[in-house]
Amino acid sequence: MGNLLKVLTCTDLEQEPNFFLDFENAQPTEAERETWKEVDVVLKDALGILDELQAYKGAGQEIREAIQNPSDEALQDQAWAAVVPLVGKLKTFYEFSQRLEAALHSLLRALTSETYNDPTQHLEREQALAKQFAEILHFTLRFDELKMTNPAIQNDFSYYRRTLSRMRINNVPAEGENEVNNELANRISLFYADATPMLKSLSDGTTKFVSENKNLPIENTTDVLSTMATVCKVMLETPEYRSRFSSEETFSFCLRVMVGVIILYDYVHPVGAFAKSSKIDMKGCIKVLRDQPPNSVEGLLNALRNHLPVSTCLQSRIHRL
Repeated sequence: MGNLLKVLTCTDLEQEPNFFLDFENAQPTEAERETWKEVDVVLKDALGILDELQAYKGAGQEIREAIQNPSDEALQDQAWAAVVPLVGKLKTFYEFSQRLEAALHSLLRALTSETYNDPTQHLEREQALAKQFAEILHFTLRFDELKMTNPAIQNDFSYYRRTLSRMRINNVPAEGENEVNNELANRISLFYADATPMLKSLSDGTTKFVSENKNLPIENTTDVLSTMATVCKVMLETPEYRSRFSSEETFSFCLRVMVGVIILYDYVHPVGAFAKSSKIDMKGCIKVLRDQPPNSVEGLLNALRNHLPVSTCLQSRIHRL
């Protein structure tokens, strides 16, 4: 707890990176283009995924009627017919998380390479890739915000698995099993069981990137994350930079990215984001969040609460934001 108290009052961090990262207009250079195109294919599908998730209504009524009338075969069939296409959508969301993880690995390979001497140079000179990295984080946190407010997702999938199991025991052919078999259903169930599944997937993916690239110093990855968090914080708290945002949406975007990279850093760094040796100014980042209207940052605070192994002292500070 002593270290956590110190980090919240620490002011002796190294000189912070101070440049404007153009999240609105950055375009790829020739050197960035190959990786940029690869990641762009994935990001083009992200908006559609969010639209589908936002429109997800679930099969609550059909499921309730089927449960309340277990001997009514017509209602059982109606519930199953309603759930199967929804499970197909949930499968699509899960598979997209895997594509997103692969895109993240491509960006990390580029941003941690030896092309430039340090992460500040990478982010300042490869702004199109930094923008894509930020867009992945923005999508991830937005997805999880929508998922946390929609209990129908887990209810629908739980009903699907129970019904599938019952059909198998009774030797009844299950139409939906061709699309989501038992093994895949187990993986999808674990994915949605997490409060913030997309961020958990991205965090695990970042850890996997580090473990698979043993010849790459872990600092190459963690320094990119801490630098990105710091750049976002400086942009958010500097009026000159904020005045260059063309809309409030960019401000919200920057907030999400800052929180996302803090969580990734905490997962990957051996001592975490809140240790005294952390290269992220947590006091400054928390202050930026505290200065926003509570309703506008509640989803971001939930992400921190669910992912960071913090003490009661820090949890109380987060809850008061």
